[in-house]
Amino acid sequence: MNLQEHYLYQDYYQENRRIRVWLPEEYQASVTERFGVLYLHDGQNVFIDEESYVGHSWRVIEAYNEHHHRPPMIIVGIDNHPEKRLDEYSPWQLDPTHHSQMTTAGGDGSHYGEWLVKVVKPFIDQEYRTLVAAEHTWLAGSSMGGFITAYLAAKYPTVFGKIGVFSLAAWFNEGAFLEFIKAHPLAKNTKVYVQVGTEETDGLADPELEQRRNQQYVDCSLNYYAALLAQGVPIENTWLRIMVGEKHHEQYWAQHFGEFIDFMSAN
Repeated sequence: MNLQEHYLYQDYYQENRRIRVWLPEEYQASVTERFGVLYLHDGQNVFIDEESYVGHSWRVIEAYNEHHHRPPMIIVGIDNHPEKRLDEYSPWQLDPTHHSQMTTAGGDGSHYGEWLVKVVKPFIDQEYRTLVAAEHTWLAGSSMGGFITAYLAAKYPTVFGKIGVFSLAAWFNEGAFLEFIKAHPLAKNTKVYVQVGTEETDGLADPELEQRRNQQYVDCSLNYYAALLAQGVPIENTWLRIMVGEKHHEQYWAQHFGEFIDFMSAN
């Protein structure tokens, strides 16, 4: 699979975090050509099934190689923090109306975003032959990874130009999220792919709660999509996919990864 591994220091947690870099065949066949970069959160779930806590990864390399019209690009997987993922993937603390027992979760997302933009991306741009402009810099994630993706796209509109938001968990603090999105418009040419299933929380013991949560995930994606259109993002630069029966699982996000690449690559 030819993954290159690096450890980059995070001053907010005072630790080194693993990132891995996959290079397409075209990169290795050239010494001068430059390539766009896709950054993915939850790096343990990106490349290898055995590393994913559910036993199924996004299988991004397989999906990438199956698409013959794909643009040659570098893929960077950034590991999550197994114990602080909720903290790191949200700039705001959890809305206590949803999970009152977890009111201290969240709040470090701005630190994570600054580290990604000021440490990770400059490192990748220095170490590899990259195209640094926003139109060549993609960012994607699922669930809380989708939450932090949407936030970072709004906070750094001149850095990230192509965005994949899968199973958006904006319910974490949707009020603060939507307020921020509305106050921070995306750059005019940004492209956004949004995917959500209708059975995101399938398997909860309480059928009534499960139905409410499933609707909540759909509503989060619809509200985000509506906010993007309201701020002037061209409808042709967005794609909302509400998939009947699909669940909150890497298996489904993997199925849509190639579609995400195709949409972002289309002129």
